[in-house]
Amino acid sequence: MKYNLTLEEKFKLLTGADTWHTETCNDKLPKVLMADGPHGARKHVDGVRTPSIAYPSLSLLGCSWDGELVKKNAGAMADDCIDNDIDILLAPGVNMKRSPLCGRNFEYFAEDPLLAGRLAKDYIKGLQEKGVGTSLKHFAVNNQENYRHEQNAELDDRTLFDIYLRAFKIALEAQPTTVMCSYNLVNGAYSSENKRLLDDILRKKFGFDGVIVSDWRAVKNRAKALKATLDLEMPHNPVSFDELKHAYEQGYITDDEIDASVERVIKLIEKVMVNRKTRKTTTTLADRRDIATSCAEESIVLLKNDGILPLNKTEIYDIVRNGRTTDVGGGGSAYVTTIEPIKSLLDVLTENNIDAKEILGTTQELDLSEYRICCISNSKAIESEGYDRKNLSVAEYAIEEDNIVKACEMGYKVIVVIYTGSVIDCSRWIDKVNAVVYAGFGGEMINHAVYKVLFGEQNPCGKLAESWGKSLAQSAISLLDEYQSSAYYKERFDIGYRYFDKYPENIRFPFGYGLSYASFEYSNLSIQKTGDTDFILSYDITNISNVDGKEISQIYLSQRISKYERPIKWLAGFSKDLIKAGEKKTVSVKLDRQAFESYNWVMQNYYVENGEYFVRIGASSQDLKLTAKVKIDIDKKMQYSQEHKPNERLFSK
Repeated sequence: MKYNLTLEEKFKLLTGADTWHTETCNDKLPKVLMADGPHGARKHVDGVRTPSIAYPSLSLLGCSWDGELVKKNAGAMADDCIDNDIDILLAPGVNMKRSPLCGRNFEYFAEDPLLAGRLAKDYIKGLQEKGVGTSLKHFAVNNQENYRHEQNAELDDRTLFDIYLRAFKIALEAQPTTVMCSYNLVNGAYSSENKRLLDDILRKKFGFDGVIVSDWRAVKNRAKALKATLDLEMPHNPVSFDELKHAYEQGYITDDEIDASVERVIKLIEKVMVNRKTRKTTTTLADRRDIATSCAEESIVLLKNDGILPLNKTEIYDIVRNGRTTDVGGGGSAYVTTIEPIKSLLDVLTENNIDAKEILGTTQELDLSEYRICCISNSKAIESEGYDRKNLSVAEYAIEEDNIVKACEMGYKVIVVIYTGSVIDCSRWIDKVNAVVYAGFGGEMINHAVYKVLFGEQNPCGKLAESWGKSLAQSAISLLDEYQSSAYYKERFDIGYRYFDKYPENIRFPFGYGLSYASFEYSNLSIQKTGDTDFILSYDITNISNVDGKEISQIYLSQRISKYERPIKWLAGFSKDLIKAGEKKTVSVKLDRQAFESYNWVMQNYYVENGEYFVRIGASSQDLKLTAKVKIDIDKKMQYSQEHKPNERLFSK
């Protein structure tokens, strides 16, 4: 071996030197520094936490449906990493939003694997093209925080591959530096020891040849994890050396297994050393704040508007806040300590010469001020790593909803701005208010972005990457009735919009939904077949308003006849396009094999079934404007038998 490591040094290399660094093996190798993400560079070494810019959460970026925007956001974070000598940012996360209660939903892009996977791929590119490594996480089926260290996720292969692994498969096309295993068990084995998950699927089937790193303290037995091809345990664990040594002496682990992991870790270290010599920042701190602002602007979702928005800058506005500073993001390892405090909405409005005053509660009667902006939020103590939410209330403080209802009763025109990382129950007031703006966990520049949306300097163009049910009881999964020892995924692929397609009466705001100050019409769908499973869809979108706007159009597929159960429809593609006032634009989207395939248990691989598929295109999962059919007719030798007429066989001729 190139570095002439002893067996003992190899054992040391396979676990961290401390919380954030790799082992040097008696100074034969340089250290690699890792830091938490995904919303900023969280350098925390020797008890010192270095402040950084807090960018929009992945859950809000998911609402942008914009890979180039996500890439730009990640590139700015890469510069933060370079300034702080961080080699690998532990991000992004692509776990599915099985339940709105998951405490870590704000760290994940979407409830749909195609959207999450594509955005994660661009996030990875944004960091790695600037010489900063990434860690695609959490592999796999980590969809809740309660009991994450001991709960077994039980699910069938079709659900596993079609829903919970697909985003990883797509994101892996960007070749992330590392993949991080999850804490939980999957079908009876901890992810860190799950050879089928890590070796058979991640490495052999998906082709990942990089370092598999554990989530921090996810390894239960270092030797068993090595057998599963987990390369690097983090952080340092003094027990691991003895576990490896004893297992080697007993013949349980072999030299080949040890060397394979050691070589992957060394290759990672060498890559980091090359990156350190060539990488450089291309943005200033001011540039990065501008990027954080623009990313938030493009991601904010307008949920309701009776015509009150955009607001007039000459009016007077009351701003009702919740008595707490709005957090820049959720809690846990993703929370970023900012260089400068977040500015309140009042501060931003005042800077822009808007006549506004801030009040607590609703004790004041209606006076010269006709408009009331109610800011409601969840704190980092409510949405956080380590535990799940107990309900969908806003920060569990009823006073915030009381403020909204009271303002409506007092005759104000009420605009609600929501600062949360996930779904909330807004049933008490949604029908009473005039407008609702979803600002999400938008990072430290969020109120600059909110101002621009409220006053028409930015036409809102974000669309929800997560379905909003009317209440927790009307959601697919609540998590409240699951066992500590196991979570049985009996709903299979019926999460998010796939569930609400069966129960549309339960939807508050559907997946892919978002309003605009512009209005769009769809027309002229045409489809060109370019291969057995390849198609080019073309359709026109016309902006029939006098306002320039961006429209996120979505393509869904439905299978006409199938020999096994599939969702009513699934997302197959999307496009985000700037369409100027009065302009008609032709949008083209390519569909390939990946859009049609589903996992086949018999083949142990993805499979496309012959037959007719409906193509539906629209403004959200529930607002479908255009419909057509396509036909898949692959060589019948590649198909299983479906339906035969008398005396007919597939290969009779």
